[in-house]
Amino acid sequence: MPDGQGRPLAAHADWSIDPRKRWVAIAAPTASGWHLEPPGLVGDVTIFLSRLRQQSPNHMVALGLDVPIGIPRAYAAPRPERDFQDFLRQTKDWPDFYQVCATLDDIAAERPFYPARGIAGMTRASHAHALGLDGGGAALSRACDRATAERPAGAPVFWTLGANQSGKAAIAAWRDMLIPALDSGETIRLWPFAGPFRSLLTPGTIAIAETYPAEALRHLGIKLKGSKRRQSDRAAVADTLFQAMVRLSVTPAETMRATILDGFGPTPNGEDQFDCTLGVLCVINVLAGNRPDTAPEDPWLHRWEGWVLGQTSLPLNPATIPAAPAQIPKTGTPA
Repeated sequence: MPDGQGRPLAAHADWSIDPRKRWVAIAAPTASGWHLEPPGLVGDVTIFLSRLRQQSPNHMVALGLDVPIGIPRAYAAPRPERDFQDFLRQTKDWPDFYQVCATLDDIAAERPFYPARGIAGMTRASHAHALGLDGGGAALSRACDRATAERPAGAPVFWTLGANQSGKAAIAAWRDMLIPALDSGETIRLWPFAGPFRSLLTPGTIAIAETYPAEALRHLGIKLKGSKRRQSDRAAVADTLFQAMVRLSVTPAETMRATILDGFGPTPNGEDQFDCTLGVLCVINVLAGNRPDTAPEDPWLHRWEGWVLGQTSLPLNPATIPAAPAQIPKTGTPA
């Protein structure tokens, strides 16, 4: 990747089911590195990917998404589909798949998202049991959702309640963007299912990887004290954020520099803008070869569960990960 013409546009979207909370940070390749503008709203999801492609000189885009891309192995094991990408395409034919269940009785293999609201007796263990999964609530989590020595656990894919939930974002991204793009013939590649991230980047292609701001902070050497929801705490890491940009040859626009110094502003969407800035730097960090662009050597990760881009730390308690049934290689060698 010797110059701006040979490198992809780098982008990261902080996703939500609420369009007002979908923000994207975009770094354009230059001859000496990257030029980063302030984050903006994603806007019309139906043209989001094509708009990114048009902004790249070679129509090549490296896109990070703060959204689950994959499903837990305990849920995947009995599935008839060959892998997550095949599963994802099939979900559009299941009329209730993206309808969040209000009660445990509503839950089924092809209607797994729960709960619609908080109710008495609602637990992740009962959710897993209703899906027929052994191992309690832990069975709802992918390996990359679990706590590591570097960060706390993320939320399970199908769980849709609470500030830390990711299920509603998955619904919005899968249903409204990824499936239509796959069906339209758009040249998109989902990592790690299609191969190492950098290898997926060819002219005309959008490579999409799952990212996680809590991981990105650590990858970039940024120690956030307090809460990323507070403007003052975001502003306090401005210097280390700029240092990370210097290491990655990222030049912020003057408006972006002012945004960072201001802690991304006083409004609630400052957290979303902060997250997508961390995310695009995470993507660039992997493109630069500073973090791996592959998932660990576990066929379940490459076929069904996915992984977080750049993550190297493994779960603290791997014993809680369900044993891998023998049928994983049933349709050929995992990617």
